[in-house]
Amino acid sequence: MRLAVSVAAILALSAPVAAQSPDFSKVEIKSEVVAPGVAVLFGAGGNIGLSYGEDGSVLIDDQFAPLTDKILAAVAGLGAKPVKYLINTHWHYDHTGGNENLGKAGVTIFAHENVRVRMLTGSTAGIAAAKPSPPAALPVVTYQQGISFHLNGDRIDAIHTHGGHTDGDTALYWRKANVLHTGDLMMNGLGFPFIDTNSGGDARHLVHTLTELIKITNPQTKVIPGHGPVGTQADLIAWRDMIAQSIELVRARKAKGAKLAAVLADNPLAALQKGKGFVTLEAYTKAIWASLEVKPAPAHKH
Repeated sequence: MRLAVSVAAILALSAPVAAQSPDFSKVEIKSEVVAPGVAVLFGAGGNIGLSYGEDGSVLIDDQFAPLTDKILAAVAGLGAKPVKYLINTHWHYDHTGGNENLGKAGVTIFAHENVRVRMLTGSTAGIAAAKPSPPAALPVVTYQQGISFHLNGDRIDAIHTHGGHTDGDTALYWRKANVLHTGDLMMNGLGFPFIDTNSGGDARHLVHTLTELIKITNPQTKVIPGHGPVGTQADLIAWRDMIAQSIELVRARKAKGAKLAAVLADNPLAALQKGKGFVTLEAYTKAIWASLEVKPAPAHKH
C-alpha cells in the first residue's frame, strides 16, 4: 500500500508542471514507527522522517502544501508534540512543498546552503522545474558540511557528503536509534536513481556519498529512503553497487570511443533495473554520461 502510494506520487512528478499534482484530497498520511521516538510518514511525495519526544517534534521534509494539515494530524496521532524544526534533505518541491505553511507557523527550517540558493532561484529545467520559493518557505539556518541536533534523547546528525542526487543533499542519522534517512540519495525498490544534473547532481558523487553513509550504518540500521518502503543496510549497499556498476558499464563504452547514441542503443544497463520508478533507462544513462563529461570528477570538500 505504502509503496503503491509512493510510486504513484513519483510518477506524477514526471508529468508537466501544470499537471503534476495528485488529488491531494484522496491522499492519506500513513505513519510507521521505526524506532522509539522515530517514525516515517508516507503520503504523496518524499518520505517524511519524524523525531519526537520531550523536546518537541522535528520533521525531515514535508511533501506538498495541501498535505500540511494531514501531516500535522499524523504527527499528533503519534502522541507527538507540535513541530518545532524542519530539515530539508534537498530542494525538490515534493520534499519542500509544505515549507511555506510551516515557516509561517513559526517552524525553524534547516538545510544545506545550496538548498536555499536553489529555492531562491527556482528552475525551468527537467522534471524538477519549480518557481522561486516565497520567503517563508526558505531555510533560515544553512550549513556546508552538516549540523547535529541533540534532541529527544538522541543525537541526529545532518550529513552532507557532497551530494549526488543534487548538490545540496542531506542525510540524517539517529545515533542512538540507529536510523538513517537518505532523502532521494536512495529510492528503495524503485528502479534507477534520479540524478538531477541540472541541480548539480553527479553519479560519481552519489556513489561516494552512499559509500560514506554505508560506513556509519550496520546490519541493524533502519534506512528511510526518499521514496519506497523502509529498508536495511543491505538494501543501501545493493543500491550503491548497482549505481557503481552502471557507471563502469557506461564509462567502459565511453573510453572505447562510443557515442551516447550508441550506448543508448546498446542498452547496457537494462539488466540492472529492479523495480519500476519514474526514471527511465534512457534518462538514467544520460545522467551518467553527463556526469562523466565533467573531467575530472569535482573534488570532495571533506
